Amino acid sequence: MTRDVPRPNLAISAHQRLKRDIIRGVFAPGEKLLMSRLKARYELGVGPLREALSQLIGERLVTAVSQRGYRVAGMSLQELEDVYDARAELEGLVLELAIARGDDDWEAQILARAHTLAKVMEVNSAEEMLDVWDARHQAFHTAIAAGCRSPHLLQARAALFDQAERYRHLWLCRTVFSDDALDAKRREHAALVEAILARDTPRARAMMRDHLMTPVPIIRQELEARALI
Repeated sequence: MTRDVPRPNLAISAHQRLKRDIIRGVFAPGEKLLMSRLKARYELGVGPLREALSQLIGERLVTAVSQRGYRVAGMSLQELEDVYDARAELEGLVLELAIARGDDDWEAQILARAHTLAKVMEVNSAEEMLDVWDARHQAFHTAIAAGCRSPHLLQARAALFDQAERYRHLWLCRTVFSDDALDAKRREHAALVEAILARDTPRARAMMRDHLMTPVPIIRQELEARALI
């Protein structure tokens, strides 16, 4: 009999697709992840799905229930505040190191990403707008962080980002479709770039923390309005 061994490409696909659906709320916090439903939705076998679920447990998006399968991890105000505070503290350290270590190419990458993010985008749907803006927003912040030149810090940063992503999605849904909110973010990004290029570390670090913590009250409102906590 042929064993259901997950092939790497199938496991990666399963992980990416299931993670996206959990972040987007297709599967609600606390919902049981039935293998039969997952197989039908993703048209994949048990092997790749189990590998994906194991990865998502490590990312704290899924929990394993002894003898009872898997559930989507819950969400809470405590986790929201802790993850965002940790992100803001780490991002501040990464930014400080980036300003100290970044060169002309680093500055050029930041300017290029900021320009792309600020451009008006022609998109065909609300979903595409969310995807495009979020990708450009992440690329902008990644370009800033890259200047720290520390693979270990960047790995820790990525792990915290993964843990915050479900919460970020709630904020994105409120922000990306609001012209006023996008204008405010553009101003924040422009001011942040100015402080970074001036190598004004204290001001840039304070601005980065404020920038990263701004979504927390909005996310709290969304959690309560959607009865997710």
